[in-house]
Amino acid sequence: MRTVIFDLDGTLADTSGDLLEAANACFRMMGHGDVLVHGTDAGVALRGGRMMLTHGLHRVGQFDADTVDSYYPVLLDAYAEKIDVHTFLYPSAMEAVERLKSAGYGVGICTNKPEGHADLLLQRLGIRDAFAALVGADTLPVRKPDPAPLRETAKRAGGDPDLCLLVGDSDTDRNTARAAGVPSVLVTFGPSGEDMAALEPEALLHDFAHLPDLVPELIGHPGAPAKAARA
Repeated sequence: MRTVIFDLDGTLADTSGDLLEAANACFRMMGHGDVLVHGTDAGVALRGGRMMLTHGLHRVGQFDADTVDSYYPVLLDAYAEKIDVHTFLYPSAMEAVERLKSAGYGVGICTNKPEGHADLLLQRLGIRDAFAALVGADTLPVRKPDPAPLRETAKRAGGDPDLCLLVGDSDTDRNTARAAGVPSVLVTFGPSGEDMAALEPEALLHDFAHLPDLVPELIGHPGAPAKAARA
């Protein structure tokens, strides 16, 4: 089976608002107030909890690696409590997923969000059952851009890891796909969308409505001989 594997944050959903709220909860505990700004710091948010803490502490001139380490679990707890307040799915995302499934592709999620948080968010959004597999940052001993999580997601979704495609929104996703020897499609509607072309993915995606027509061009049609997947 050919599979289409999705990143989560910044790809299927804009999770930046709730991530920034969790980071600011930590900064308030430190006595700094709300350091990170909605919208402006969305790209930082989608780089993960440690990056938000690091960026914010540099902004107030009090960066310390030990502080990042000590507040990271606090951030995760705060995020879990309010994980879906501001988060929203990108337009046509789930319609594209369902069209791909109907066409015979397997679908899964490979994210650098901790698996428990990813699962919780997908449950809250009501879309967990749409995906045959979920691999998070802590599912395996390694995380993206190591290719192992992507290949494992494809396997768990019932597919051949050599016949998958990764839809993402960052250099991490581009490098993961490259390391796995498979195509990547990077979305341009996320916070870092204007930077995606420079990463030279196999394709750019401006609207999820176009994804089901794009996939066969990159990995072939379901049931086609493997040699027909890509030139």
